[in-house]
Amino acid sequence: MAEKAAGGVQSVERVFELLELITDAGGDVTLSELSSSTDLPLPTIHRLLRTLVSLGYIRQLPNRRYALGPRLIRLGEGANKQLGALARPQLKTLVDRLGETSNMAVLDSDMVIYVAQVPSLHSMRMFTEVGRRAHTHATGVGKAILAQLDDDVVRGIVARAGMPTPTSKSIGDIDDLLADLKLIRERGYSIDEEEQELGVRCFAMAVPNAPTPTAISVSGPVSRVDEHFADKAVPVLREAAEAISAELNRS
Repeated sequence: MAEKAAGGVQSVERVFELLELITDAGGDVTLSELSSSTDLPLPTIHRLLRTLVSLGYIRQLPNRRYALGPRLIRLGEGANKQLGALARPQLKTLVDRLGETSNMAVLDSDMVIYVAQVPSLHSMRMFTEVGRRAHTHATGVGKAILAQLDDDVVRGIVARAGMPTPTSKSIGDIDDLLADLKLIRERGYSIDEEEQELGVRCFAMAVPNAPTPTAISVSGPVSRVDEHFADKAVPVLREAAEAISAELNRS
């Protein structure tokens, strides 16, 4: 949850507190669940929710739960475009220095969404459409993001989104995923070992202190992106992630 800004408008702070609580809960909650997660009085919560429902930023489901509404999509898409534009110079640097396609993705509910890409100049290269959504457990960027979260949060994400296995090398078991995330935390980067697409390897790293969970990656065919590739890719990824973090947190 975001810290309250000094001199902020209380009603605005309360609205965003509720939106973040609903997001953190996976996108939908009951009124009682919201009440137990905040110090706000129940009548205040109910009044704010009614206003947000009337504006389309919150939906009330038939089972009386409250969910994030469709009008937030436009805001999110605009923010993602700006985020991608901000990161593009660093992604281009990755391609210039490593020769492989670079991507940036953010956590969007229980999936990752790709917000920027700079393609490799090789004729045989990886391509991921900007705006594409993918499962967190089967992508390099997704696992880099999951490694920043507590295991209980990871379990919740996977329970809601499922664990499909796009290839024979994909992780399809939560305990195996948690073991992989432990390794990622220890070494500081993730590897997609042909888990999203056979013949493709990806190295990814989380962007530190990003306002929303974010990761960048470089990917290419296993014939070029081999074990030795990591030796030069990881330091360059780290530089790019830190530069993007600095830009995101520039006051």
